Amino acid sequence: MSLSNKNIILAVSGGIAAYKSAHLIRLLTAAGAHVQVVMTDNATEFITPITLQALSGNPVRRELFDSVAEAAMGHIELARWADLIILAPATANCIAKISHGFADDLLSTIWLAAACPKAIAPAMNQQMWQAQTTQENITKLQGQGISIIGPDCGEQACGDNGPGRMVEPEQIIEDLVAISQSEQGHSDILKNLNVMVTAGPTVENIDPVRFISNRSSGKMGYAIAEAASQAGAKVTLVSGPTQLQSPNVSFHSVKSAQQMYEQVMQNIADIDIFISCAAVADYRPEKIQLQKIKKKQDTLQLNLVKNPDIVKSVAAMTKAPFTVGFAAETDDLIKHAHGKLQNKKLQLIVANKVGEKIGFDQDDNELHLFWPDGEEKLPKASKKQLAHQLIEKIAVLYNQQPK
Repeated sequence: MSLSNKNIILAVSGGIAAYKSAHLIRLLTAAGAHVQVVMTDNATEFITPITLQALSGNPVRRELFDSVAEAAMGHIELARWADLIILAPATANCIAKISHGFADDLLSTIWLAAACPKAIAPAMNQQMWQAQTTQENITKLQGQGISIIGPDCGEQACGDNGPGRMVEPEQIIEDLVAISQSEQGHSDILKNLNVMVTAGPTVENIDPVRFISNRSSGKMGYAIAEAASQAGAKVTLVSGPTQLQSPNVSFHSVKSAQQMYEQVMQNIADIDIFISCAAVADYRPEKIQLQKIKKKQDTLQLNLVKNPDIVKSVAAMTKAPFTVGFAAETDDLIKHAHGKLQNKKLQLIVANKVGEKIGFDQDDNELHLFWPDGEEKLPKASKKQLAHQLIEKIAVLYNQQPK
């Protein structure tokens, strides 16, 4: 899967993350893409056009009406040329313009005139990202079929800490490869199927300020939901608390294991494939204290009770969907995976060993798939790449079922 010979427009708007566009161009050209850069006037305050011209090998375009372009209308010429457009960084202002169809400069006009796939990598202050208006604009773009890449959460140039950082160029490349892959004939392997994915951790309250949870970031589950959507499925994502932007699918946010169980069972009736990727807490406190527990003693005992087993409950239904479970293990991975596959009556289990550099809260993973009469290893790769490989395998096994 590469971007070889793809005509890609890198649209750069005016944010501090514009400096990352230089590295992004290097990665795009290394992947074999032909890159044309379009900048807003504000973007030139952060990085010079001559820098991006030197890296892309093409003049940077800024003028809406260009005397050297075909018919003096560079926006139409470029819109026809592009196989894909990536807006990175995408500022709050630029997102507002393109989501509402404004076309008052070269960048926004090309965006409106182009019929090719498009993606944005948001970059802004955390408060601007979380503002209701910005989130409404993001939802509008998702409804238009625009891919949203990121943002990340962390320290920002302004000194704030939170969601809004532009993702690293390497992650943008992975997403563009996935978009390109979808356009190259992989988009129909789950066509007309309803897929439900659970993702993220669950949170089990102890008192108003404390809870039991785990280190799941939700990245694997969100990547699977996005890959299933790109494969043509109608996707429902049920997620515990994360810092991630939901892909353009039906989304349900929950906190506890009980809430996740209820949300799954309320929406499972028409589901063809159920993928249980969430790291669901096995136990919850028997009683949630209404007031904060005071530190008055050296030890504290919590009585825990079992949470419902969501994937086992789905697999046990009279008309159960094709059910996929996950097993995150620290030891005896094969033994534990086989045990869960049989005990929960699953069609497929996806096992991975968790550690410091792989699994929970990491961008990379490696998976070992087991089904009743076979197994397959998916070597270490990004979770985005593994999600597409997993969806391809699920499609094959689903279609092998007796009809």
